[in-house]
Amino acid sequence: MKSRLLAGSLAAVLAIVGVILVFSYAQGADQRAVQNLAPVDVLVVKTAIPAGTPVEAMKDSVVSQQLPGTAVPKTALHTLADSPGKVAAVDLVPGETLVAERLVAPDALKTSGDVKVPAGLQEVSFQLEPQRVVGGRLVPGDHIGIFISMGTGGIEAKPDKQTTELAIHKVLVTAVQRAPQAGASAQPTPNPSSGAAADPNASALPTGSLLLTVAVNDVDASKIVFASEYEKIWLSKEPLDAKDSGPTVMQQSGVY
Repeated sequence: MKSRLLAGSLAAVLAIVGVILVFSYAQGADQRAVQNLAPVDVLVVKTAIPAGTPVEAMKDSVVSQQLPGTAVPKTALHTLADSPGKVAAVDLVPGETLVAERLVAPDALKTSGDVKVPAGLQEVSFQLEPQRVVGGRLVPGDHIGIFISMGTGGIEAKPDKQTTELAIHKVLVTAVQRAPQAGASAQPTPNPSSGAAADPNASALPTGSLLLTVAVNDVDASKIVFASEYEKIWLSKEPLDAKDSGPTVMQQSGVY
């Protein structure tokens, strides 16, 4: 009887020890995988940081995190101490790796009040998704091309055809606004155990729509309002020295 009780107790102890060992191994698996990929300590945004926030006020909003070297951008920051006096150039969202390009000198940060509207023009606003706004990388002071796509009726002789045209050239952007992205996350970090490597030059994908304000004449303002209401708009970043090949209405036959 005693032998059976002793054997049963020993089996129970071994089972508990086994569970602990398995749990400990599982907990350390990710850490061991990261260690095998030359880990690097970088700063990651912990809570949302609005554009214009001074570096000195970011301390509680970022955290040092160990990531595989292959998933870390070349310009990733390891400390805020190397960027004194700078401010956030754009809204920073939780989960994104903090890179040097996101921090600029205060006088380099443009806001809507910094851009003077040329005489004779008026301002009009419209909302678009990031992929339609050059990846969300536009800032006040940039010049853009405004493409308008129509499902039907773009050409009088062919009212049933779909068309796209770069309808308005070199438009001055006076303001860019993005709604706060509470709880938003950046691009997911690759699973270290999968062997997948992130592009070291890639930045986090922008989230949420952007509200753009531009300075245009009365006719172009009407085009923008009409397209926003009934058709589709796509933007390009079109500097003042960009080539202009003249009006071109694109149809299916002209794509190939």
